[in-house]
Amino acid sequence: MYEHYYGFKEKPFQLSPDPRFFFASSHHQRALSYLQYGLDQGEGFIVITGPIGTGKTTIARNLLSQIGDESIVAAQLVTTKLDPQELLALVVSEFHIECKSDSKADLIQAIEQFLISLNKQGKRALLIVDEAQNLPSETVEELRMLSNFQLDNKPLIQSFLLGQEELKPIIQAPNMEQFRQRIIASAHLKPLSVEEVKEYINYRLQQAGCNRDNLFSESAFELIHEKTLGVPRKINIFVDRLLLFGFLEELEVFSAESIVTVAEEMEVELTGSLNNSELQNPKAAQQVVVNSTDNVEHIKEVLRDVEEILESSIKQKIKMARYVDKLLKQKSRQYAEQNTDS
Repeated sequence: MYEHYYGFKEKPFQLSPDPRFFFASSHHQRALSYLQYGLDQGEGFIVITGPIGTGKTTIARNLLSQIGDESIVAAQLVTTKLDPQELLALVVSEFHIECKSDSKADLIQAIEQFLISLNKQGKRALLIVDEAQNLPSETVEELRMLSNFQLDNKPLIQSFLLGQEELKPIIQAPNMEQFRQRIIASAHLKPLSVEEVKEYINYRLQQAGCNRDNLFSESAFELIHEKTLGVPRKINIFVDRLLLFGFLEELEVFSAESIVTVAEEMEVELTGSLNNSELQNPKAAQQVVVNSTDNVEHIKEVLRDVEEILESSIKQKIKMARYVDKLLKQKSRQYAEQNTDS
């Protein structure tokens, strides 16, 4: 919608991971360096952890895009709560390995034969496991067992684990000592600082073809950091919405006022992108006593919230109508110019 208005070649803040938009903050660059180091070593596990939305998947995609070594055959798994046999079946599927049956014995044998055949071709396998915090400890242990496949004292497969902070206690459990001894490096991603938020936004704008340096005021970056807590995914959601708002309002520069306005709109919406509050006691919330004065006030507050949401929805519909009207006028002008030229 807003790309043409601001002179972008494409959307700068799309949510899907794109290696072209990878921004190397100090934490992200360190994590990427560890992954590259692991590749050079050709053995052991690399573990990258970080909060939701800090860019773990983007780092993996960036690594895969940079692999120029044809001797590395890579596969990336996005896991759910898999048991060991389900993990093996997924590995077989992602590496396109032929297997006689889905029994665990046949799966392991097929994987081993595949890895040996790669070795004979002068190649080795790399397995990138995303969302690894979903794996039970026995499934993580199965990954360690896969790393035991060796030929001439050289491992035939290497694994990188990317996961949220819940992955740490899984690996630190007493029964995971053998796995921990195979980890050659680990890194933890953190949210961006205020200065990094500024660099991040400007970098993505430049990658999208923006040639303007003054689209955001200096105070705007501090506010964006405050509203998004420096989490890259939240920044993408918020700034994308901000650019849409700027297009509808025909803004040339984003000030603190426009950022506060968009933040207030998003805080009452269902996206949850800026709302970090959590219900502390869901069971207690279900126990409603109608004749309680406190609960009457609570109901009034809920109704006020509903009213705000409805009002916000109406405003959005009005803005969208304005956008459609503007788009029709733009198309009409282009059509008239084409007729004039012809």
